[in-house]
Amino acid sequence: MNKQEIIGKVFANKQLGLASRAQAARTVDAVFDSIYAGLKETGVVQMYGFGTFRVRNRAARLGRNPQDGSTIKIKSTKRISFRAGVDMVEHAKRCKKAV
Repeated sequence: MNKQEIIGKVFANKQLGLASRAQAARTVDAVFDSIYAGLKETGVVQMYGFGTFRVRNRAARLGRNPQDGSTIKIKSTKRISFRAGVDMVEHAKRCKKAV
């Protein structure tokens, strides 16, 4: 499922009372923006039952240049990790299709 499909599902949810697909898009964008802001401020966003997003440091390391085989230094970076919550894991167990 991609972002446009998520927007379509949000718009189709009549309980939310959204008048247009554009409103649904703004709603989805607001949720994503809130997650980004939370990660920037604290490094962790927990949504009980859904999962936890966390900023993690990846240490500097040595790598290999595939063109000539020489050793290169790879800088440390920050990555986002996600760990599924209990409810998400239970939903995944009931999925009919696995990728």
